[in-house]
Amino acid sequence: MRWRYTLHVVGAILVSMGLSMLFALGFSLYYNDAGVEPLVASISVAVVFGAGLFYMFRDLDAPAMNHREGMAIVALGWIAAGIVGALPFWFAGTFPTFTDCVFESVSGFTTTGASVLTDIESVPRGLLMWRSLTHWLGGMGIIVLSLAILPFLGVGGMQLYKAEVPGPVPDKLKPRIKDTAMLLWKVYVFFTVVEVLLLLIGGMDLFESLCHTFGTMATGGFSTRNTSIAAYDSVYFDVVITVFMLIAGVNFSLHYQLLRGRPLVMWRDAEFRFFMGVFAVFTLVCAFSVWGRNYDSFFESLRYAAFQVASIVTTTGYATADYELWAPLPQAMLLLLMFLGGCAGSTGGGIKCMRILLLLKHTYKELYRLIHPRAVTSVKLGGKTVPPEVMNSITGFFLLFLGLFIVSSFGIAAMGMDVVTSFASVVACIGNIGPGLGTVGPTENYAHFPLLGKWLLVFCMLLGRLEIYTVIILFIPEFWRK
Repeated sequence: MRWRYTLHVVGAILVSMGLSMLFALGFSLYYNDAGVEPLVASISVAVVFGAGLFYMFRDLDAPAMNHREGMAIVALGWIAAGIVGALPFWFAGTFPTFTDCVFESVSGFTTTGASVLTDIESVPRGLLMWRSLTHWLGGMGIIVLSLAILPFLGVGGMQLYKAEVPGPVPDKLKPRIKDTAMLLWKVYVFFTVVEVLLLLIGGMDLFESLCHTFGTMATGGFSTRNTSIAAYDSVYFDVVITVFMLIAGVNFSLHYQLLRGRPLVMWRDAEFRFFMGVFAVFTLVCAFSVWGRNYDSFFESLRYAAFQVASIVTTTGYATADYELWAPLPQAMLLLLMFLGGCAGSTGGGIKCMRILLLLKHTYKELYRLIHPRAVTSVKLGGKTVPPEVMNSITGFFLLFLGLFIVSSFGIAAMGMDVVTSFASVVACIGNIGPGLGTVGPTENYAHFPLLGKWLLVFCMLLGRLEIYTVIILFIPEFWRK
């Protein structure tokens, strides 16, 4: 492990994080709010400290990074970004403790959207913009962003890409990783601009359009309103945001191919069909469950059901209704969706539809073999056989996810939280969703959690965003041995 090279790259990431705060500073200056000084101080600390690491440990003759260094850089880079991202909140006195500042920052970068803010609308707009911008930066990935805008990180970049990009198999669209990263960001920016324009047409101002678009495209869920999207009570906004949450929950390589003129590429993708099928079925069942009980008309039931299902399955976390007032069946279905998540290669969290689909196919194959013990079968996706090593990786991930979920839930319960809140808060954080059930429902937050509980949930957020392996492997002794 070359620590000099690792710290060199982490320093570059910190500089880019500091410079990205200039965007939020512009809004603070425009509104002349109390966020100017905290943002200036945070930019100074991030740039100076990051530049110091970058130049102090610079080695122009260093060979390409290996996979272990790539994983270490990803994990340490995200941790460092979470700490630096907390500085504006700390310098502004937004939260009483630095733990709360880190919780909010990591929740933003990991696109979780779990908040400890009790009065969002009282926070200076510049800081709210930074809060939402952390979503947008973390959505496609800090590391991929660095590869796209900092050419000097291009050497050995595939190790970073494989360690960071969500999903079991990263889709390399171009021979050079820098070109792949740039393509993904162009698609990401394109949909961001389109949604901002649509929200502006609907009546939101530029500030709120940007913040809610950042939360949508990153499947994050931070809003500028205390009651989230419900504050607008608009069918137009509900439809626009629902559509773009689904867009963000789909593999971005499919969006790229669609924009390049392949109209049937999505329908031919098995994971996309599975994802949309789950959305359609769960939406209809939830709509019929709340029709007549919570809402008088079926259209109204469908409107709220579609938004909540899209928000949870894509792990966005926006809300237009308090689904804890719904019947037990739709609540149970939403809880199940928290484990599922979006497609591989999307900005969504969770286990991912690709993994669940392949596990279902593998289960069917084993049942088939019981009936036909001599048959030679294999798991296939899109007409192609899935290699055994991929299935082993998926099985290992699934077991790790469930194991960490159970252990963490017991940990939260041991701190005095009730059973529903304990299980729901952990799956909402490890799945990067945000709102859950119990005392962390769509109308509540995480401010009441004990200090140790917040740090445990921060760890869960990082586990979910970095797909577990990248974080857990740091605790394996063999990882550090030569």
